[in-house]
Amino acid sequence: MRRPDWLPARPLRWLEPGPRVLDWSLAAAVAFILATGFYSLVAGVPAQAWVFDLHAIAGIGLVVLLVFKLRRVAPRVTPDRLTGPRVLSLSLAVVTAAALATGLWWVLGGSVSIGPWGLLNLHIGVGLVVPVVLLLHLRHRFHDPRDVPSRDRRTALQYAGIAGIAALTWRSQRVLNDVLDTAGADRRFTGSREVGTDEGNAFPPTSWMADDPDPIDSNEWALSVTGRVANPATFGVDDLELDDPEGADERRAVLDCTSGWYSEHDWQGVAVAELLAAVDPDDAARWVQFRSVTGYRWSLPVSEAEDALLATHVDGDPLTHGHGAPMRLVAPGRRGLQWVKWVDEVRLSRRREIGESVAIFVSGFEE
Repeated sequence: MRRPDWLPARPLRWLEPGPRVLDWSLAAAVAFILATGFYSLVAGVPAQAWVFDLHAIAGIGLVVLLVFKLRRVAPRVTPDRLTGPRVLSLSLAVVTAAALATGLWWVLGGSVSIGPWGLLNLHIGVGLVVPVVLLLHLRHRFHDPRDVPSRDRRTALQYAGIAGIAALTWRSQRVLNDVLDTAGADRRFTGSREVGTDEGNAFPPTSWMADDPDPIDSNEWALSVTGRVANPATFGVDDLELDDPEGADERRAVLDCTSGWYSEHDWQGVAVAELLAAVDPDDAARWVQFRSVTGYRWSLPVSEAEDALLATHVDGDPLTHGHGAPMRLVAPGRRGLQWVKWVDEVRLSRRREIGESVAIFVSGFEE
């Protein structure tokens, strides 16, 4: 059957940027996806839901750009023409497709278990490989940005069209999940699914990176409160009355883990505000850092820390070791990686520690 004259050979050709614009668009899309992906790890309140939407829309837009790229280079990919740069191009396509596929599978309710890793962890891990391969690829295919044709109305319309298709696709999957009532329909704005709410220690005992200390003897454990305070102090189990959840402070809060699950509980323990009042912070104190026995640490502004809790119990049950016993941070509105476990020191400071972001990746390895 003969193709009608009015039907273009490639229906979406009008969306396809020029070669150099396309290459830089791919690089920009990967950078944007990485930036929004990293930010999403610490976005814990509904007002930050936009970052998850932008991350997903950018990912779908990258699919469109990748299709254009592959269609352009496909005629040159033959066994006798497989040079190093072209192998890198194919590798980039494969890892990008894997990252996008695992993300889509997660959104549609899929799951997988690879040892301690779940599907969302796999998505993040594969996604982190993409920029590495991209940088290697750019070593061979780098184009000076000054050589890229200047932006014009056509380019703007192309980007608007790609963004529109991506946004519509992202919205459509939500409708599809609701209609089919898949596991992907029942999730928070972060994408996490409910596990073990109000069931004590029944939620998963996941840990960040290599944090896996030996069980801690509560009789030998102590909590130090140091830094910019007038009265540094150390508290033992008896001082904090950790064995009695009835008289403890309580917070109702959602633990939303970056592994892809969330769990809501009543947490009992010691209000951080009470600890701070006992040591009399000086006027220069701006940050409160919570430190684990593993070296892991995270800081909160003083005003936010005063609403936090150092929990010893969950739903009236003593925390298990895997959940941070004897004491873990409960920080409402923060993601799970910021809820420091096995806390043994609270430190007040004027400035946030520069090395904190590095410490969370190396903590636990020295044990």
